[in-house]
Formats: sequence, structure tokens, C-alpha cells
Amino acid sequence: MTLLYALIAHDRPNGLARRQEVRPEHLKHLDSLGSRLVLAGPFLDDNGDMTGSIVVIEAENLEAAQATFNSDPFVVKGVFDQITIKRWHLGINNTNK
Repeated sequence: MTLLYALIAHDRPNGLARRQEVRPEHLKHLDSLGSRLVLAGPFLDDNGDMTGSIVVIEAENLEAAQATFNSDPFVVKGVFDQITIKRWHLGINNTNK
């Protein structure tokens, strides 16, 4: 049975330039996940600048989810300062709006 796992991550302080530098690799990684990727997007500050991410994937278990998240270039190349990985449930889906 596949489960949903969410990565909730906050960037290192003053990390926007590093994020922008690594972002093409990050997007390529997300694309490589295919249908396992449920949703992804950045957190924004009051100026609209990216400051972190939420990524939700399907995985068999927590260890598989951690392996997937740990191979993300944002993780590998130190964009994130804080990372939380939690099992997640999609209760209401209004993302088509």
C-alpha cells in the first residue's frame, strides 16, 4: 500500500540566491518522480520571495519517503535549514480551483 508523505522545509537564512541557483536541478528531480509526486510548491514571504517548500509524495513507507526527499538537490546542496517529514492524508482537495 502506498502512503502519502509530506516534506515541510524552511530555507537557510538569506538563502534565496542559493535556492535560485539549485532550482533547475530541484525541478528536474521533482519531474523524475512522475506520478509519485502529488503536489509541490514554495512557501513565500510577504515580498513573494521563496523561503521554503512543501512536497507531498507517495511512498511505501517512511524510509522510502526519506530516501526520495534526501535525494532532492535542495537537500543535497544545503538549501534547507529545517526539514520535517510526516505521513500525510489528503482530506479535502480543492487544488483544481
